[in-house]
Amino acid sequence: MTPLPPGSTIGILGGGQLGRMLGMAAAQLGYRCHIYAPDPDSVAAEVAAEFTRAQNNDISALTAFADSCDVLTFEFENVPVDPLHEIEELAPLHPPVGALDIAQNRIAEKNYARELGGSTAPFAEVTDLETLAQAIDEVGTPAILKTIRMGYDGKGQARIKAGDDLGQHWDMVDQQPCVAEGFVEFDHEFSVILVRAQDGEIRFWDTPWNVHENGILAISSAPAPPEILALQETAQALAAKMADAMSYVGVLTCEFFATADGPVFNEMAPRVHNSGHWTIEGAITSQFENHIRAICGLPLGDTGLAAKRVEMHNLIGKQADNWPALLADGQNHLHLYGKGASRPGRKMGHVTKLFF
Repeated sequence: MTPLPPGSTIGILGGGQLGRMLGMAAAQLGYRCHIYAPDPDSVAAEVAAEFTRAQNNDISALTAFADSCDVLTFEFENVPVDPLHEIEELAPLHPPVGALDIAQNRIAEKNYARELGGSTAPFAEVTDLETLAQAIDEVGTPAILKTIRMGYDGKGQARIKAGDDLGQHWDMVDQQPCVAEGFVEFDHEFSVILVRAQDGEIRFWDTPWNVHENGILAISSAPAPPEILALQETAQALAAKMADAMSYVGVLTCEFFATADGPVFNEMAPRVHNSGHWTIEGAITSQFENHIRAICGLPLGDTGLAAKRVEMHNLIGKQADNWPALLADGQNHLHLYGKGASRPGRKMGHVTKLFF
């Protein structure tokens, strides 16, 4: 394994805030970034050396993009998989396409976790209104209907209660193939965030305790309370098994429910993750820097806490308009993503505070 020297070009598929923060971490280590995204306005491209605007299935544009890069990665797991097979031989692609393929299919993802010894919520596949009724009989109510592919931050989902009109819920998800999940009684939600190097070394950050509002992450804090820490070893072991089985390289995030019977796997994100944004100031090495280190073949950085406690708050919609007051507290670390108009549910930035 030969480390990629500074001055090399990292290609990032996706142009959002995760790509922006990856680009900033890469620049600190002396790398150039080339952003590939279909959107005309890319907050990642604002901090990158190059920007290719093209569709994710444009093989000609993807080929030219890959030819210009020394290593490739992605900041968004909904990048189409098939076109990536066309370019993965042109430059190393980390994490591997296989990880993306699993993460894009909620049923494959849950089966994968189960095969490696993890626990999940009860679930059943839904392909039409008839199988929806059968699935609800199987998993019970309340339940949540999620599209098998795409959907994040609560999008592509419908919550089902006893006696509901199933046809209305089926229409809410546009009659797409879905998974019906039974609800899990849980006390907390938490993430396991790890980084795996090209030689297989794995390091974990402190487990963050996550609080969601309206299906969107609102707060992540570390270290987590004792009832989560009691489940940490089991959850980390599953995440490590998943990473090793995929020959994963880079940052991997697995989200869990903390239950009386142990950690219940919810989903994985084969990328840097919102619940790890606190690591920019709150860890000795951030998730963004360690992702760059891993994909470039560099030694991994220390993932330990930089303070006794760290708390990160997402700024959703118009919450970001409160930036003057946030900056008035000199202990706040404010990150605004450079997006245009705020909209309900849109992540506009985050603020992190360290407690010593």
